[in-house]
Amino acid sequence: MTQHSPHPAERPRHITFDRLHNFRDLGGYRGADGRTVARGALYRADSLGKLQVGEGADWDRFLALGIRTVIDLRYPWEIEAKGRIPEPGRFTYANLSIEHRPYDQADIDPDIDPWRYLADRFAEVAEDGVEEIRQVIELIATGPGPAVFHCTSGKDRTGLVAALLLTLLGVSEEDVLADFALTELATERLLADWHTAHPDRTMRWPSYGRAPAVVLSLVLADLSARYGSTAGYLADRVGIAPSTQNHLRTRFLMSAPD
Repeated sequence: MTQHSPHPAERPRHITFDRLHNFRDLGGYRGADGRTVARGALYRADSLGKLQVGEGADWDRFLALGIRTVIDLRYPWEIEAKGRIPEPGRFTYANLSIEHRPYDQADIDPDIDPWRYLADRFAEVAEDGVEEIRQVIELIATGPGPAVFHCTSGKDRTGLVAALLLTLLGVSEEDVLADFALTELATERLLADWHTAHPDRTMRWPSYGRAPAVVLSLVLADLSARYGSTAGYLADRVGIAPSTQNHLRTRFLMSAPD
């Protein structure tokens, strides 16, 4: 009986590290013109500040991916407190903080609707951070590759950027939502990290570290209501030029195998 390899979108996406919990490949999804997002070209991650040179195998695993562009979506004060990727001079590195209104997820009122609350925070980022979002997308389109972008947990800021990039690559909304929800596989470890880092605090919000597809579904519906579609938001509000989208598709889409 002939053995068939799994469809690229069905292969495991998370790349295993000891310190990183939400590092994954955005390749394998079906995009525009029947082409597929290339594997090993575009990654999303939790904080690369957790990598340490010479301590464990994580740094060597990371370098083996051949990544050349690193985009840190965190606030500068987060980087100062938690550190950035080691040896940033090895990469085309940019700190582009797309969120402008900080909030503490651990201290969210447990009685509010968690998914609507998160979607509203995404809406703030989508409006406040348009300049930085444009710069992120343009750098990924034109900078050296492979590329990775990350925030702290690789969940919200990273999740929004991933959704916008996949949309520009022509990936279906169904797959965009499914990719967002893959963070749920990392929730337990993200929560454990928080408790380790804050032994004297109490976690008020029971949904910390969660990323169900419904959150991003609300976000995309909000963008469509305001701009006609997510693509309309990217063109009209963020200012993504057709040439930038063409660069993205040329760089990250490949013909599907027979």
